Amino acid sequence: MSWRPREAPLAPCAVAGSGPAARALARRAAGRRLDGVAGDDVIVLLGDADALPWADGVVYLGRDARAPSLLLPTALEPAWPVALFERALLARHPGTPLAVFGGFIVPLGGARPVAPDRLAAWLAR
Repeated sequence: MSWRPREAPLAPCAVAGSGPAARALARRAAGRRLDGVAGDDVIVLLGDADALPWADGVVYLGRDARAPSLLLPTALEPAWPVALFERALLARHPGTPLAVFGGFIVPLGGARPVAPDRLAAWLAR
C-alpha cells in the first residue's frame, strides 16, 4: 500500500502506535477518557482530539467522509481512490470500523473504555 500527503489534514479522533510507541501511548493514556483496542504489539485509542495523548512515533487518525468506516492517518491518504480502498478492506473485514496505519489494519469493533488495570496488564505482557 502506498500513501500520499493529504491536501488538508483530517481532524484527529484516534491515535495509534506499534512497538515502543504503543507502550509509551499506553503509559500516557491513564486518567484520560478514551476507548481503546490493543493487540500483541499495537494499540489504538479513540476519543476527543484534546484528550488524545502524544508519544514519539504515534500516528493520529481521522475519518475521511469518502470512507467513513476507516480511520486513516490525518496527514496521509491512500494512493488509490479512498472509497475503493474502503470497499476492498471491508470485503476482507466486514462489519467493523477499521484503523489503517503503518501496515496495520486494526478492527475497532471491540474498542472498550480504557481502564488503568487493563493498561497495566497489557504493558506487563
